This record gives sequence, C-alpha cells and structure tokens, in this order.
Amino acid sequence: MIRSTFAGFTTAQLGMAASQRALDVTGQNIANINTPGYTRQRLDIASLNTQKGDFYNADSVIKVGFGVEMTGVSQLRDPFLDAQYRSQIGKLGTTDAHAAGFEQLAPIFDEATMQGVRAAFISLTSSLNTLSTQAGNKENDTMVRSNMQILLNLFRDNANRLGDVREDMQRGFRDTDIADLNLILQNIAELNTTIKNSQVLGNPALELQDQRNSLLDELGSYLPITVKYRDEPIGPEQYVEVLDVSFVDTTGSKYSLIYDDSYAKFHARINEDPVTLTMQDADGNSVNVTDVLGSGTLKGTLDLLNKSGDFDGTDFKGLGYYEKALDSLVAKFAEVFNDANNVKDAAGNVTEARPLFEKLDNTKPFSATNIKIAAGWTDGTYGITISNKLVGSDTNPGSTADENVLNMIKLLESSHVFKAGPNNVQFFTGSFHDCFANIENTLGIDTKSETTLLTNQISVLNQTSNSRDGVSGVQLDEEGMNLLHYNQSYSAAARLMTTLDEALDVLINRTGVVGR
Repeated sequence: MIRSTFAGFTTAQLGMAASQRALDVTGQNIANINTPGYTRQRLDIASLNTQKGDFYNADSVIKVGFGVEMTGVSQLRDPFLDAQYRSQIGKLGTTDAHAAGFEQLAPIFDEATMQGVRAAFISLTSSLNTLSTQAGNKENDTMVRSNMQILLNLFRDNANRLGDVREDMQRGFRDTDIADLNLILQNIAELNTTIKNSQVLGNPALELQDQRNSLLDELGSYLPITVKYRDEPIGPEQYVEVLDVSFVDTTGSKYSLIYDDSYAKFHARINEDPVTLTMQDADGNSVNVTDVLGSGTLKGTLDLLNKSGDFDGTDFKGLGYYEKALDSLVAKFAEVFNDANNVKDAAGNVTEARPLFEKLDNTKPFSATNIKIAAGWTDGTYGITISNKLVGSDTNPGSTADENVLNMIKLLESSHVFKAGPNNVQFFTGSFHDCFANIENTLGIDTKSETTLLTNQISVLNQTSNSRDGVSGVQLDEEGMNLLHYNQSYSAAARLMTTLDEALDVLINRTGVVGR
C-alpha cells in the first residue's frame, strides 16, 4: 500500500490530540488530588500501524506507522496491594472491636480512682473487728449487715453494668454493624449495575469505580473478602468488566457476597445465647456464619459477646469470662459465709441453719444479681453467730465468745479456690479481695495486649496504604512532570505539522518551475 502524501499530517494531528487528551487526564488528576478514594488515571495509547501487508512487496517499500491511537483512560491500581490492604484491614477490624469492648469494661473493674469493692471489703473487716470486741452488740451486728449489703450492692452494680455493656453491644451489632454491612453490599451491587451500563455506552465510569473500591475497602473491615473481576460478553467480541465478591470462611467454604447485581443479606439474632449471625448469600443459600468468621469487625464483636475464654474452651476472654468470674466470686462468698454462720455441734454437724445470704430466685445459683441478705438476719431472727463451737454441754475448751467472728475475719483473708463455667474450671486461688483484683488485672492485661496489637496493626496498615497510594494516589511532583512532558510532546507534534506543511509547500509551489 502506497503511503498517502498527507499521512504525515494525520500522524501529527493524532500526536497533538493524544498529547492534548493526556494533558486533560493530568489536569483531572491534579484537580482530584485531595478527593478521598480517587485513583490516579492515565491515557492508554498504542502505536497505529497497518494491519495487513501488500500483495506485492519490495525492499524499497518501507512500512511506517500512522501515528498514535488513544485506546481509553484507565486507573492505576495494583490488585495485590488492594487484596493485602483489605486483608490487613479485616485483622484490624477484629482487634479494634476487641479493644473497644475492653474499653467499655474498664470503668467497671478499675478501682484505682474510686471507692468500690476494695473499700467495701476493708469496711466489712473493720466492722467484724469491732463486733469481735463487743460480742452480741446488736448495733455492731447491724453495722456488719450494712457493710455486707453495700458489698452486695457493688457486686450487683458491676453485674448490671456488665449487662448494660452486653445489651448495648448486641443492639449496636444488630442495628448498626449489620445494617451498615447490608447497605454496603446493596450499594456495591447497585454500582455494579451502573458501571456495567456506563461501560456498555462507552463510558469507563472510573469515578464510580472509585466509589465501589472505597466501599470494598469498608466491606473488608467487616469480614474477609476476595474480589474477582471477569469479562462479560455484551455482543460479538465486546465485553464489559464485572466484579464478583466472595467470602471464604475458616473451614474453606466459599460463599458469594455479590454476583453482578445480586447481593448477600446478613441477619443477627441477639435475644439468645449465643448471639448468632446468619447470611443469605447472593445465590440464595442460607448459612450460619457465627463461628466461621476469620477476621473483621463482626468476628471481634461476636468474640466479645459469645466467648468466655477458659470457661468454655474458647480462645478469647469476652464478656462471658468477666460475668462468670464475678458470679463465681459472689457464689463462693455466699457459700463460705453462710456455712460459717451456721450453728454446729462439736463434730461440725449443722444443728441450726442461719444463712447470711439468700437467692432472689431459688431456681438459679448464687450470682452477682441473684443474692440478697437473708430474711432471718434482716428481721432480727438471728444475727452473726458469735461462736458456733459453744454448743450443748460439750463446749470447746479455750473458746472465746468472739471465736466465730474472728473466724469470719480470717475467712476474708484466707485463700479459697474459685471455679467457673460448665466444667468448673479453676481460675484463681486466693482471698475474695484478691480474686476481684485478679479479674481487674486480667482485664488490664487483655486491654493492654489488644491496644498494643491494635497499634502494630495500624502501623502495618499504614505501610500497606502508603504502598498502595504510591501506585494509585496522585503525586503532585509526578503530575507536574507529566504536564511538562505532554506540553513538549504537543509542541513537537505541532512542529512536525509545520515541517510537513513547509515540505508540501516546496513540493506543490516550487517543484517544476524551471524555465517558466
């Protein structure tokens, strides 16, 4: 094929047009340098050349291209960094939920700046000491009862506050987390449809893709996701890119979260123990995902609501651990002091039951919310048993009138074994006050551990984000260099057109004029 005389003008014109469009794309990048979620764009170009050879060819026929072809505008993204970022943000979501939960528990057990259980135990010991010096004094007995009531009130208040945290967390999980998650899935599915329709009409919809990518990042903080792009045919040799999102649980099972314009829906049941999370995937299958979430905010919250650490054989000390530990402390306290106040014979057999504490609901065991001062002690039927060894004619030689009161003081300071959970797992051995302090220390250690882990994960996430921004983010210096580069290429293409014009002027106006 003989090259047209004016083909060079086409080459110059295409070069100028490509440089102009590249300047437009660069301007778009600079204009959106502060736009959240914006992905740097570039002009895609390719060399324009002949597609077929001539039937007759010769060495003197030199093939030259016809310039540059603009094939589209695309985004600069690294799928590996996107996947790494979403994986890391899922781990961060788990730790962040743990840390936020412990932060809500901290004021319940932190007595560093308040008068609480520690002070109540001190007051109880002091009143028992006073009673031991004036055995049988009803006023002192009333003082002991009042201090016991204060201690029970503190235990109940702590338990109620734990219950309030649980209720708030459950409502937030259902009404905020799950509602937001379902809305994100719906918005991504709708964007899928909008982007597909735009691409069918020839518009790459890059800004809509930015919105979708931001939603995918947010979705990755709730649960682990995998993102896959596939080409969907819309006509003969015509395709559009469609996004599918999946969730892979800890057993390796894969579920579709978004397929084209179909999306999964999540539902939480909070009025039961444990809290359950079910999912109806994009294919319409219903599955319980409560215990198979690998990471994310949902897993972190479910850990707090459902797990009790060593008490139920799980790997995390959630709300249940602290509730059961507190109930165990109260139950042991009631058991020990009820037994100490019973009247016994010389053989240690109970001859008269004189419990200091009773259950509010006899069908349930003693707990921080299921305990009260016994009616017999409250109405004066009996009081603190001064000495439960001076029974009958066979008295214990050497016993003093305040022997049992001193025994109660000793019981407050002596070591006891504390167990909790369905399998009666032993979690502490020590005094009552030390047991409460151990719960406080355990929470402090867990909080510190999660806070440290959260800080480390934020640092790793920031590094991943910086790496991704290095590819996808707008760099002002680089865009400035592009402006100079494309401006020079535009000028060069314009100069080419001027040169070709001058050559044609010589060819047309100055050739064949000899002898005129």
